[in-house]
Amino acid sequence: MLSKQAQNSLTGWESHTLRIIKVSFKTKKEGISMNVIQCYAPTNDYNEDVKDQLYDRLQSIVEKCPTKDLIILMEDLNAEVGTDNTGYEDIMGLRERNKNGERFANLCAFNKLVIGGTIFSHKRIHKITWTSPDHYTQNQIDHICVNKKFRRTMEDVRTKKGADIASDHLLVAKMKLKLKKHWTMGRTTSQKFNMAFLRDTDKLNKFKIALSNRFQAFHDLLNGEGTTMESNWKQIKEAITSTCHEILGHKEHHYMEWITVDTLDKIQERRNKKAAINTSRTRAEKAKAQAEYTEVNKQVKRSIRTGKRK
Repeated sequence: MLSKQAQNSLTGWESHTLRIIKVSFKTKKEGISMNVIQCYAPTNDYNEDVKDQLYDRLQSIVEKCPTKDLIILMEDLNAEVGTDNTGYEDIMGLRERNKNGERFANLCAFNKLVIGGTIFSHKRIHKITWTSPDHYTQNQIDHICVNKKFRRTMEDVRTKKGADIASDHLLVAKMKLKLKKHWTMGRTTSQKFNMAFLRDTDKLNKFKIALSNRFQAFHDLLNGEGTTMESNWKQIKEAITSTCHEILGHKEHHYMEWITVDTLDKIQERRNKKAAINTSRTRAEKAKAQAEYTEVNKQVKRSIRTGKRK
């Protein structure tokens, strides 16, 4: 999902297997693009050949990015990157390292990518990106990296544990680099009409009357001599769009009309359960709160599906 600003700056994207996607954005720095490579790596006990293939593909993607561009490598890499940063001082801080972490650290060292989550000082709770189902084992296995050339554009990396998105991937990086609108030839900004107003009987009747009057005004012209299919189409289009503009108006925001009050209530309940998880003082309290959150999250998804069908 992209914000409107990011959407306007998008210059292209590429899908590389089911585990890797690369997205490019235009920035306000002249001639410099931002290439975001998002990856979901296999777990530590996965088949070695599969992991080798994934890291080979990652290497190939990074190599193809222009050296002048900003590269951001991010997401769930299932890699613990180490307590010993000997030989990796330029790209990482101190942490525990597993086999996936060795692969990941080597990839970053070879391509001069700085591992953001290891170089900023935070409390342990703001570094943890994964907690086991028993709530005992906790690791830092999600990472956000930038090429060393743009190290100063990264201001912070930490988890936002209060985010209510039903996911444990809560790592966020704060960057200084600003995005710029990317316009392509023939691209226009389209506005949508408030079609939801047609559900209102009074609005619907006004719309019918106004449209009927417009059609009546040029009825004879449509059937006159010298008219073409193209000219008739333009007249009909003008009648419909002008009526929509007058009666319905344009949408000021993107409304998800299928969201019901019941769904919004359940989303608020889920938000409260998330807060309960973060304020739990014992492991038992946290396990109970997590179970309740999971159940409410299922109810939210069920309510959304029901709303969309209506």
